[in-house]
Amino acid sequence: MAQQVEQLRADGVDKEVLREGTGPLPDFCDGTKATFHYRTLRCGDEETPVDDSRARGKPMELIVGKKFKLPVWEAALRTMRPGERARFRCDAKHVVLYPLVSKSLRNIAAGKDPLEGQRHCCSIAQMHEHYSLGYPDLDELQKNPQPLIFDIEVLKVEPPGSYQQDPWAMTDEEKLQAVPQIHKEGNELYRQGKVPEAAAKYYDAIACLKNLQMKEQPGSPDWIELDQKITPLLLNYCQCKLQCEEYYEVLDHCSSILNKYEDNVKAYFKRGKAHAAVWNVAEAQADFAKVLALDPSLRPVVSKELRSLEARLREKDAEDKIRFKGIFSQ
Repeated sequence: MAQQVEQLRADGVDKEVLREGTGPLPDFCDGTKATFHYRTLRCGDEETPVDDSRARGKPMELIVGKKFKLPVWEAALRTMRPGERARFRCDAKHVVLYPLVSKSLRNIAAGKDPLEGQRHCCSIAQMHEHYSLGYPDLDELQKNPQPLIFDIEVLKVEPPGSYQQDPWAMTDEEKLQAVPQIHKEGNELYRQGKVPEAAAKYYDAIACLKNLQMKEQPGSPDWIELDQKITPLLLNYCQCKLQCEEYYEVLDHCSSILNKYEDNVKAYFKRGKAHAAVWNVAEAQADFAKVLALDPSLRPVVSKELRSLEARLREKDAEDKIRFKGIFSQ
């Protein structure tokens, strides 16, 4: 390990051990999974924090040999034992791409697509001074690359084959093969009433297919085939979000489906329910009418939803009358 640390130092990465780890130094062969917490700090007297995985409530996972965009993290981890905590001060040349990596990790933490904003823009274009990452602090780092400090704590190291790979770490072939199993796991979790967990599975399956789709020409046969696999997964995801009362996300996703597939009954129905939940009465009625036009056999289900909406409207009107009466009587 001493030799590895010396090589890092010679290349502009200084390591300071804050807490020793336990056991022998892992092999870190390709496919090894390292789980760790990290803090990213600007160099300087104040050491202003940039990112903190603990604050987000989820540690980082890195698969060795998967060509992660920030090679210095893999190089640093190769010098660490489980339980060890260390600080690595890295010259600017090692962290030029950190703003892009940080944006992806922030998007993941916020439940967004980690590839958002990167689909049709190469890394060089993204480094252009006029390209905004959507975060002022990252824009500043992108325009003015500077040394950074990574405070890393290794939680565990798992050898290849001892863990289930996360979708982002899979090859294209592995992603395609994994989707049916992830979909099945999501369905089982949903049947068990574990709705947030099911939504996470559907999200993973969608992410696999979206990652493959972005490599195809929009509208090409391969792109369309992938999109038709994404749609039922996205509808399942929307069903979970309906139950979690995240209605505006349902509106966005269902509308995106209907922009491409105007006869998708399930998308109209779920969007109608979401509109009803946020008091978009006219829009809900229009969506439910479209459901009946496309599939008259759903009249009993639609009628139930409309009766529920009417009952809620009457209840809301009664509450408003009481509220306004109190205001005007003062």
